[in-house]
Amino acid sequence: MFVDTLSQEIWTAKYRFDPPGGGGEADGDYPATIERVARALAEREDDPARRAEQFADAMRDFRFIPAGRVLAGAGTGREVTLFNCFVMGTIPDSLGGIFDHLKQAALTMQQGGGVGMDFSTIRPAGALVKGVGADASGPLSFMDCWDAMCRTVQSAGARRGAMMGCLRIDHPDIEVFIGAKREATRLRNFNVSVLVTDAFMEALGSDGDWPLVFAGKTYRTVRARDLWDKLMRATYDCAEPGVIFIDRVAQANNLAHCETISASNPCGEQMLPPYGACLLGSVNLARLVARPFEEGADLDEEELAEVVRTAVRMLDNVIDISRFPLSEQEEEAKAKRRIGLGITGLADALLFTGHAYGSAGAVEATRRWLGVIKREAYRASALLAKEKGAFPLWDPVMLETPNLASLDEDTRALIAKHGLRNGCLTSIAPTGTTSLLAGNVSSGIEPVFAYHYERRILEADGSERFEPVEDYALRVWKQVKGDEAPPEELFVSAQTLTPSDHLAMQAAAQALIDSSISKTVNCPEDIAFDDFADIYVEGYHLGCKGLTTYRPNAVTGSVLSITPKADPVPEPDGPALEPREETLHGSTYKLKWPESAHAVYITINDIGEGAARRPFEIFINSKNMEHYAWTLALTRMISAVFRRGGDLDFVAEELKAVFDPRGGAWMHGRYVPSLLAAIGDIVERHLASLAGTAEPAKVPATGAAAASCPQCGGHQMVKAEGCLKCTDCGYSKCG
Repeated sequence: MFVDTLSQEIWTAKYRFDPPGGGGEADGDYPATIERVARALAEREDDPARRAEQFADAMRDFRFIPAGRVLAGAGTGREVTLFNCFVMGTIPDSLGGIFDHLKQAALTMQQGGGVGMDFSTIRPAGALVKGVGADASGPLSFMDCWDAMCRTVQSAGARRGAMMGCLRIDHPDIEVFIGAKREATRLRNFNVSVLVTDAFMEALGSDGDWPLVFAGKTYRTVRARDLWDKLMRATYDCAEPGVIFIDRVAQANNLAHCETISASNPCGEQMLPPYGACLLGSVNLARLVARPFEEGADLDEEELAEVVRTAVRMLDNVIDISRFPLSEQEEEAKAKRRIGLGITGLADALLFTGHAYGSAGAVEATRRWLGVIKREAYRASALLAKEKGAFPLWDPVMLETPNLASLDEDTRALIAKHGLRNGCLTSIAPTGTTSLLAGNVSSGIEPVFAYHYERRILEADGSERFEPVEDYALRVWKQVKGDEAPPEELFVSAQTLTPSDHLAMQAAAQALIDSSISKTVNCPEDIAFDDFADIYVEGYHLGCKGLTTYRPNAVTGSVLSITPKADPVPEPDGPALEPREETLHGSTYKLKWPESAHAVYITINDIGEGAARRPFEIFINSKNMEHYAWTLALTRMISAVFRRGGDLDFVAEELKAVFDPRGGAWMHGRYVPSLLAAIGDIVERHLASLAGTAEPAKVPATGAAAASCPQCGGHQMVKAEGCLKCTDCGYSKCG
């Protein structure tokens, strides 16, 4: 079943049901997981045994892959939701209401659901709060509360959380929102997106002024071009905020007659109304191509249609068996029965059929395949409506919405006769770990990131071993072609494509998708700012609903480092960070804290020479075992920050601001509020000592820094579909 060790380990760590203490039957292998999920999704059917076999058959060979929450939770009896993400309710502009909604978000995240919020309903900073005669603190201050909540829920042992924070382009605090994630420690648990209106894009095109308004009051007016440049500059420098073209989302919404959308789920593939839920699953196109890399190879569209019909029925059943963190979420989900059927393995399927990602042939094939998915999904939903009834808020006016109006006449007639079982049907989501589960097929709608790399595995004794990992398409190429070199013009990657290639593929797909698409437009580090800003304008005019870009930069680093080799298939040359040399030079500082029986020794090692010298790692040691856990954590955290490079002054400043409620100590004639603050003093002294030849805290690291995986500590993190995933251990995070 599994084609490599990585797939096996992903299943074991994330999707295998193995109850502690024997509380239920464990999954013995992946086929057992398939049977468990299939039985759970078929339990309310008229013929459960027959439907369970149909569902299991669709999941065999990874042709259809339900989202991770379904794979991990269905049929286990656990008190978890099978929905991946939610958009929370409309946040009221009152202190009590705001914190009620903070609680709702916490309860949702406790069950494993990501959350999206629109903070545009909160009055701007400085606005009068009449009831108490005070000035409002603004939406950003409350986003800090959400950020702290997410961090707390994670630290309490729940599954990691993900959040999306949105703000309208006309909110008076929009400029503060745009620059918020420039601060190294702020809103780290958020993705952030600006809700951009058609009116703003018109003002931008005419170089007009733009009013910043709340509750009918204009707080000030800015030049649209200046505001856009601030947004683009932040995204150019920090990869955020993203952009959601909110009016286009509303105009294309099947359910515009009964809802208003103002936010998205954390990864951007589902634009949802208040309390809307995101239910996902993906058809693996890479497994539906007969005779890959052979003459006349093509995707089997009849098999694709069959899988889509089964998948729609499966996802519809999930709605009825899932638990929901809040009653409002259950009511919303069952009133509209929204599902998000998507794809994965697109880039590999294109390779199999001889189309380079981004080419005219690839665009045409993508349109054709997604056209089949759209037609069959709507027909399946109409036939389900005939069998089980239309969703409660069905209205024939939906036939005039863009998605339904573009269907063929036979499908429209079927819908007109029976209605639809599901208000919305298609979406293209990130498929980070499920694509790894399926043999490392290309993820979602994205191009291949790297065709070959080495995966670092930590053994129980602390030693390391390395295993080669290949993209699924490259593995198949070798099976079919042997030692023949893959053609470079076909085996393109995220590093070799232009932004226009990405946009062409996203726009082609968006025209055939109900909701939205989670996709990252990868840009070269040296792209000119004006060219970068034009990507968003081009995407708007091509019909995209939202855009996320990623450009290697001093703040977020580089996701992959590619070194040219004789092999035409690009391979990453290890982490983008500078490798640790066998011997490093540094300084060891002895710190005698009055309240500790043993001294604390702080060693800071540096890399580079002369003006380029900067800290690379820190070690904190003491015989006092009371300090062991937190000093080890601090060692890892600060070392990770040092390796990223950039401005390091904040490390010392943050440590020096920590106070101990039991009291600090007088050292060298000065009161130091805590042992951590004393360590901060040492970091500050070390940085100052390096400043004699240069200002290493002000000089970016040589080369691009790579994101460090919070799960395994490795540096094989890639950015895809608005999310980070670790190709070492399979960890993924929307954020």
